[in-house]
Amino acid sequence: MDVAINKLPPSSYMDKPVTNRPSQEEVEAAVLTLIRWVGDDPNREGLLDTPRRVAKAYREMFDGYDKCPAEELGRTFEEVAGYDDMVVMRDIEFHSHCEHHMVPIIGKAHIAYLPDGKVVGLSKLIRVVEIFAHRLQTQESMTAQIANAIQDTLNPRGVAVMIEARHMCIEMRGIRKQGSVTTTTTFTGEFRQSPEEQVRFVSMVKSGAAG
Repeated sequence: MDVAINKLPPSSYMDKPVTNRPSQEEVEAAVLTLIRWVGDDPNREGLLDTPRRVAKAYREMFDGYDKCPAEELGRTFEEVAGYDDMVVMRDIEFHSHCEHHMVPIIGKAHIAYLPDGKVVGLSKLIRVVEIFAHRLQTQESMTAQIANAIQDTLNPRGVAVMIEARHMCIEMRGIRKQGSVTTTTTFTGEFRQSPEEQVRFVSMVKSGAAG
């Protein structure tokens, strides 16, 4: 599935989102209400500290709202000995959450870019994936956001992103289909213009999976 990139305003995916966050006490009260709503007793021993634990866990799982991908990609290296071929990082494992049901999305991201005189530290690509994964997401949006962030910050000759993921909103509820995998891809620049480069990227990703 090739995601059509409709260019979003940079602030919609590059900046740290700004929201009017509730207090810790309000969050814990909301969790307590949810425990009561599902039919359990928030005052029994095993649940007494659950509201605090859930608030802490959500702060960790959604810390992407506190981080800016442009800052992670800001430091680059220009001493690359003339290297201008594809840079590929595959099998970047991530956990995200579906924005519709707030249940997990579990998958892998594969990223490639064609440098235009500069490269970025490989760990930065992982951090960009983590930033967007640690927000409420759809897989399609996350695929496009990663590509846009790399393209707009590094200005390479092209970017390719593939995400393969399982969605717990399909496996745990609704149709309850276990093990199904959704694949999304998006391309910018020379990747978008060249089917040959797209095939080369996909082949490199799949050859690694086969190995």
